[in-house]
This record gives sequence, C-alpha cells and structure tokens, in this order.
Amino acid sequence: MSATVAQVLAALERRYPLSLAADWDAVGLICGDPASSVDRVLFAVDPVQVVVDEAILGGFDLVITHHPLLLRGVNGVGAIDAKGKVVHTLIRNDIALASAHTNADHANPGVSDALAQAFDLRNLRPLDELGEGTGAGRVGDLLEPMTLEAFASLVAATLPATHHGVRIAGDPSLIVRTVAVCGGAGDSLLALAAACADVYVTSDLRHHRAQDHLVDGGCALVDVAHWASEWPWLNQAAQLLVADLGEIGYAITAEVSATPTDPWTAHRPSTNLGSHS
Repeated sequence: MSATVAQVLAALERRYPLSLAADWDAVGLICGDPASSVDRVLFAVDPVQVVVDEAILGGFDLVITHHPLLLRGVNGVGAIDAKGKVVHTLIRNDIALASAHTNADHANPGVSDALAQAFDLRNLRPLDELGEGTGAGRVGDLLEPMTLEAFASLVAATLPATHHGVRIAGDPSLIVRTVAVCGGAGDSLLALAAACADVYVTSDLRHHRAQDHLVDGGCALVDVAHWASEWPWLNQAAQLLVADLGEIGYAITAEVSATPTDPWTAHRPSTNLGSHS
C-alpha cells in the first residue's frame, strides 16, 4: 500500500524529531501536498536543480534532502533565481521536497553515526550530548590502533571522492585509537574533540580555528568536504525509512542520489615551491 507524503514525513520525524532541530533551522516539508501518494523517495544532501532533474527522470514522488532549500526568510519563490526554479520545477512535476537537517545531525542514529560507522568505529557516544544518546558529533574507538597517516588513507578510501580531498593536520606517525567525528561544519566542537580523541574528522575547518587548536595542544585533524561527510547518512536514512514504513504496512522504495553536489569541480596542486613572504 502506498503511503502519503504526510505519512512518510511522520515516519521520518519519528527517527529525526523536529524537537532536536536547532532553533534557527528550517526542517520538514518544503513544498508538496501532504495528501499526495508516495511510492518512490530520493535522498540527497542538497536540494539543487541537478537532484530535481534526477528525481524527474527517475519517477520519484518525494525528495528528502539533508540541507534545507529555504533556510533564510524569503518574500517570494518566483522562478527568477535557482531556489525559485527548484520550487517551480518540483511543483510542475508533482514532486514533494522535505529536509531533515540539524534534527538528523542530533538524532541517534543520525548523520555523525553514519560517518562514524563508515570508519567502523565502536562504542559510539555523542561528542556534545543533548540527552539520551542524542547530540552533535560522535566519538568512538577504532578496532585496532593505526597511524594518523593510515587513518587518513582509510578516510580517503571510504568517503566519496571530491576535489577537496582529505586534509591532515598533525604528526603522520601519531597512533590513533579514539576518533571524534562530526558530519558537516564542526569547528564549534574542536575543544570537545581535543578533550577526548586522538583525531577529529569534520568539514569546513577555518584557518585560525585549526591553527589555534593545534597550538593549544589539540588532537590531530582530518578535514574533508562538507558534502562527503554527510553523504553516508543518506543510505542509512533511506534504509531506516523503508523499514519503518514497512512495519506499518506501507511499501515504498528509497534510493540515494547518484549525483555529486559538492560545489568544487576541479583541483590543482600548488606548484610554487619557492619561499613565501
């Protein structure tokens, strides 16, 4: 039996309660009729046109993204900019759009759990606990200790390839046993990671924050692309949604977008090996 948009989102919100979202966030249904039927759901990190095009070609009824489309207030959604065109394209093709953002970041299991599990970390616990195992980031233990260099290679081999690559700050020979992770931008958790982990994997680390962290004796850092750090959650969320709806008699299929939406499309290594002033 097909579910409605409202029923799919109710199942999604049981996994990722709206109460866990930050007060500045905009999560839930973005556009679409709650009464429309849903057979196929597409999960993606970003609500951008290439994902919408993929949804149209694939015959999907609902797109669920991690990032919201309209995070800041708007006065209209005319098809005069990229976001407005996304809304109009979705409506014309009878496709609903919803997001699970910081509520999915903080849920258990959530975005950082999926990232931690990608590296086979054990004994997971929140880095910044909100209560009952929920909260931002995760910290866990490797099955076997390894060097920072080997761990960075594991990260590079596990996450989807991007032109950002995997950046490392710290002694490559450092032995890593405990790993902290945070999907998405995680520099606000640097101090917490420093207190409990040998290395911290996250995204969007800024120059001065990273530099100050290291000078103060903080843990090693592995900086990856924002999109890549959140991508593992998509498959986890898709599988859970199908299973949860199946338990109450609704048969849907859920797939993960095959379209990379990392904004960086090329990389050139520096060739200037001279002195810097």
